[in-house]
Amino acid sequence: MDGDGDGLPASSPAETLIGRDHDLGLVRGFVDEAMVSGGALLLSGDAGVGKTVLLDAAAGQARAMGARVVRAAGVEFESTISFAGLHQVLQPLLAGLDRLTDPYRTALSVALGLDQGAPSDQLLVSNAALTLLVQAAAERPLLVVVDDLPWLDRASAVVLGFVARRLGGSRVGFLGAHRSGEGSFFERGGVPHHDVQPLDTTAAAALIQARTPSLAPRVRERLLAEAQGNPLALLELPVALTAPQRSGAAVPELLPLSRRLQAVFASRVETLPASTRLLLLYAVLDGTGDLRVLTSATSERTGMEDLAGAERVGLVDATTGRLVFRHPLTRSAVVGLATSEQRREVHRALADYWSDRPERRAWHLARATVEPTEEVAILLEEVARDNVRRGDAGGAIAALLRAAELSPRGYERSRRIAEAAYLGADLTGDLRDVPRLLEEARLADGGRAGPLVAAVAAAHHILLSGEGDLDTAHRLLVGAIDMQHQPYDAADPTMIDALYTLAWLCQSSQRTELWKPLHRALGLLKPEVPDQLALTLSTMADPARTAPPALGMLDEAIASLDQEADPVRVIRLAMTSLYVDRLPACRTALRRVLRDGRDNSSLTVEIQGLVYLGRDHFASGEWDELDAQAAQGRDLGEAHSYQLLSTEFLYQRALVAAARGDEAAAKALTDEMTLWATPRGVGSYLSCASHARALAALGQGRFEDAYRHACAISRAGELASHVPPALFVVMDLVEAAVRTGRTSEATAHAAAADEAGIAAISPRLALLVKASAAIAAVDREALDLFEEALAVPGTDRWPFELARVRLAHGERLRRVKATTEARTRLADAIDTFERLGARPWTARAGNELRATGLSIGSAGVTGAASLTPQQREIALLAAAGLTNKQIAERLFLSPRTVAAHLRQLFPKLGVASRAALRDALADLPPD
Repeated sequence: MDGDGDGLPASSPAETLIGRDHDLGLVRGFVDEAMVSGGALLLSGDAGVGKTVLLDAAAGQARAMGARVVRAAGVEFESTISFAGLHQVLQPLLAGLDRLTDPYRTALSVALGLDQGAPSDQLLVSNAALTLLVQAAAERPLLVVVDDLPWLDRASAVVLGFVARRLGGSRVGFLGAHRSGEGSFFERGGVPHHDVQPLDTTAAAALIQARTPSLAPRVRERLLAEAQGNPLALLELPVALTAPQRSGAAVPELLPLSRRLQAVFASRVETLPASTRLLLLYAVLDGTGDLRVLTSATSERTGMEDLAGAERVGLVDATTGRLVFRHPLTRSAVVGLATSEQRREVHRALADYWSDRPERRAWHLARATVEPTEEVAILLEEVARDNVRRGDAGGAIAALLRAAELSPRGYERSRRIAEAAYLGADLTGDLRDVPRLLEEARLADGGRAGPLVAAVAAAHHILLSGEGDLDTAHRLLVGAIDMQHQPYDAADPTMIDALYTLAWLCQSSQRTELWKPLHRALGLLKPEVPDQLALTLSTMADPARTAPPALGMLDEAIASLDQEADPVRVIRLAMTSLYVDRLPACRTALRRVLRDGRDNSSLTVEIQGLVYLGRDHFASGEWDELDAQAAQGRDLGEAHSYQLLSTEFLYQRALVAAARGDEAAAKALTDEMTLWATPRGVGSYLSCASHARALAALGQGRFEDAYRHACAISRAGELASHVPPALFVVMDLVEAAVRTGRTSEATAHAAAADEAGIAAISPRLALLVKASAAIAAVDREALDLFEEALAVPGTDRWPFELARVRLAHGERLRRVKATTEARTRLADAIDTFERLGARPWTARAGNELRATGLSIGSAGVTGAASLTPQQREIALLAAAGLTNKQIAERLFLSPRTVAAHLRQLFPKLGVASRAALRDALADLPPD
């Protein structure tokens, strides 16, 4: 039940809060209303911003009104224990179980482990929990307060999310808290939320003055600047200073906020006696907060009196009869300071204490065990079966995978991995054929291929559905591959599918260490790695370092795509082409795959085809087409629980919104991406979200934000290993660095891109690398570099990037008084930006053009000569009498895109209708 740390002692009354009048008023208003008519509210904010103290204030107000309050908190250790969080919430209300109907009573009793029986449907458990809460509120209003929502176990999060959205008219209030940007399985859609902001400058100064009045003014100003309004930092940072430093002596250099605070917590824990640290380690690894556990489990090695030291320094509070840590980072510090043997010893003791609770005992033993031990594996397998009976397949998978790790190599390990695979494939979703196919595969091949087939299917399911995290899928698949007889057979299609799937998992994670088992497996593949697999790995894993030598082979493979009948091979070649800019050459084959997928009801192929076509549409400036297609892909993905691919369409829409200046849409889309990807470890979409955020910030002139987001993908001066999106934000980072005065970082990053040789990969990357060097260079040198960049052949396939380079060139030309040349570049950029609907970029280029003394209206070329090649083709077809639909079919566009082009070209030609097109085009020169 640990909160997020509000920076105040637990006993501090809400009235003494500094700078929180608005937040307190909002929370109190919610409680007033909820105690009469029900409702829910979520508080979000950075760690230490004060969410927990607002929860305390709400609870105190509710009690003062005569309402009943039940409190719970997500706990890291309990996050793998099914319905542990729900048990915290409902335990004070269990006396009301007897008043529920039989189905509801049975559903809750089984889910909470109070009774044995068949597992109940999740909807039944959710409705039963809702009914119990509403029933309790009939006697007096009820406020449910839940802190640290992301640490709730999956089953509890789903139920409480269901409950929170259905409390209207019930006299039940639900108040929850979570850190900003931290994903969870608690569905927040439809639940009002309030973001708790850092303190403003005045309030922050008042807080630090009130709590540490002896600080020297110079020290206070420095701490205020670095704390940035975070109450916890304002209160805790002075603690780390020595008395001379607080009086004005030299203050040491401080690390970034998160690391600095972790260091503060660790240093405070280190000062405690060993017996106190041991007692805290018991409390952290137990996770229940029950003081009776500490009294019994610690035996004679430590006693409750050892807790006093931690209470005196404010690390914990035990005044309510339960041990509560003031901040989750305190728990992390306690565990981090313990040795691995100390942690295992405590887990063993806790396993002895929980001998009558099989699930807790088994997990403690599993964490205490290093060597394969069949006895512990059996206990975990029993836990898994119990989780299945209670309707928690995710918990069962985790237990079976750990059981497999603790099993001696052989049949039992194989069987447990295969069973975990089956359960993974059978998670809730629309991939309904997977369990049947797995069963058929096992019946058809009872040998070594069975478990591997199961693991491949399950990993696909986990990856596509998003029901689990990538680490689980990775461990499952690596374990299954390791069990196969060595050397591996390169002609075995199951093994090759497994390696492709593992590569997809690794690429989605963007973590270098996850690639190591794949490379180990490739080394065991005989007689050699198949060409297509080797090609794919060379361009999708770390293209900055491995792609160039493979490009000739890739181009040859793509040249044969028009005759390729296998849709899987087409999709894999598109995947291989993504980060090396070969998607335009795959377009025809992808459209065929898309058409065939619809005809054959091949949903995965259809959605993947939409993914790669969408990426190509953005690159080629066909943004209206992309918007319509992304909406279609998103609908398909959500309808069939393909959450990973659905998130891809959020990214594509976010890019368009960012480039067109729709900041609200870009923020909403990237926030949704981040909240989904974070708990599942999908690093690729965290990079994608940063890409869209950086682009939005650049367009709006928020260069500090742009620099921060670009650096989140790859730090300045390097192309991050195994992070392919880093290739496409080189110019973003360099421009943002120059605009924020970081010239050395800009130069270093441009040099890193040049030295990596990525310009050899594609015309677009050559354009970006040379333009980045130009942006980072001094004026005269820059002009030559810009000319080199714009002379790269084939860059017209990437109109947005090309226009951005023209804009940057025009800006530099204007700076050196080359006004005529600047006008030409800027006018070209404006024409492209206007056609794309990139409003902030049009405005930026327009401002530059006006600075040359020329208005936008007088700059542009008009008439037929002003048409782009695609507009020219559309105009000719429309003048010939073709309808929008006929033009779309001929040019592989959507009717909507054709209509948009016609709207843009009419003013250029000075006409208002299609009927006037023939005359307007009469003098058009031939191609």
